[in-house]
Amino acid sequence: MVSPKTRYLVFFQYFGSKYSGVMGTPTDQSLLGVQNYMEKAAQNLKSIIPIKFHISSRTDTGVHALCNSAHVDIQRAPGKAPLHARELVRSLNHHLKPEPIRILSAHRVADSFHARFSACSRTYVYRLLLGCSHHSEIPVFERDLCWAPAGGSLDVPAMQDAAGFLLGTHDFSTFRSLSSETPLKSPVRTILQADIRPSAGLLSHHYEYRGLEFWELEFRSRSFLYRQVRRMAGALVAVGQGKLSPRHIKELLEKRDSQAFPPHAMAPPSGLFLKSVAY
Repeated sequence: MVSPKTRYLVFFQYFGSKYSGVMGTPTDQSLLGVQNYMEKAAQNLKSIIPIKFHISSRTDTGVHALCNSAHVDIQRAPGKAPLHARELVRSLNHHLKPEPIRILSAHRVADSFHARFSACSRTYVYRLLLGCSHHSEIPVFERDLCWAPAGGSLDVPAMQDAAGFLLGTHDFSTFRSLSSETPLKSPVRTILQADIRPSAGLLSHHYEYRGLEFWELEFRSRSFLYRQVRRMAGALVAVGQGKLSPRHIKELLEKRDSQAFPPHAMAPPSGLFLKSVAY
């Protein structure tokens, strides 16, 4: 008797600096994707069908995830009961042990569930560190986990005014980088949240004397365009530095042209985290 195929929703996190992004890559590349390692770990589950993680949210090289998600189908040998979700988590984490990737939880879902298309929203956090006059002043525990823009402090009220122009439904053509999927995707997105607030850094209370400040930009939408969050974050920082005015954000939206985005204004990947995917 053939055992039934079981679909699971899996939540996972990773430190993105050592990967080409979350999506799988050809195995002969020097830098692999997070998906490569998860699927290699999943080979130990003894599924009689190949296991493929269908990732909900793509992230680029150097971008981290506090919580990403994927669905996966597993079919055990005849007579074997479906894996319990806890067993799935324990086994995958055991075989992922050398990697900065961790499975957070797993849940059985209906066969019709899709990790990408069933998602209601995605939330990203971009971490900023202020008070560094040179990159060598970034605490070692924060390296590759934040962006320290040049120029000291930022005009946060101006940034908050600018973020207001991003809220709602717009054509975000100016705020997306070109990719192979660009002609296939509508540039219209609805930004549900664009917040700027102070934050605490890792162990920051041990070096308060240095005058360092941590801030977070948080964006939530059902989905985002390619590198849209990094462009929005970079543009808001440019406003905070006085290089753009808040009204410039509105003007950039109205141009609807990727080439109109200010050169060198895109935020680097190191400060970006996928915070959560909601269903």
